[in-house]
Amino acid sequence: MDDRELSLAVVGLGFPNPGKGKGNRRFEMALCAPGEPVELRLEPKNPADPYAVAVFSARGVQLGYLTAERAPWIGAKLRNGEDHQAVFQEPSATAAWIRIRFGGGAPTLPQPRPAAPPFDDFEPDPDGPEWGA
Repeated sequence: MDDRELSLAVVGLGFPNPGKGKGNRRFEMALCAPGEPVELRLEPKNPADPYAVAVFSARGVQLGYLTAERAPWIGAKLRNGEDHQAVFQEPSATAAWIRIRFGGGAPTLPQPRPAAPPFDDFEPDPDGPEWGA
C-alpha cells in the first residue's frame, strides 16, 4: 500500500441534508460507483465541530462527514493546499468509504470486501416420532 493514500469513513448518512431538494444521503451513497470522484469541503463555521470536513458526491449532494478523529488531520492538509484526489470506494451498512491520495495521482481502490453471507435463521425440526394414526 502506498503511504500517501488511505481509506476514510464517511459518517452521518442517517441525517437529512439541509434545504428542500438537497437529497437523501443514503440514497446518494447508493448512486455512487467505486472510483467516482468525491469532493471534500472544510466547514470551519460548523457549530458542532470547527474541524468538520464534509464529503460531497460527484453530483454535488452531501454524503456526510469525515469522522471526528480524522477530520482535523485531513483538514490541516487541505488548508495547507496539499495536492489530493478523493474517490468513492464502497458503501457499507453504517458508513460510506472514500479513498484519498495526497501528493498527486489518482487513488488506487483496494479489493472490495467480501459481502457478508445473508442471515439465515431457519432451523429444521429435529427428527421426531412418526406422526399418524
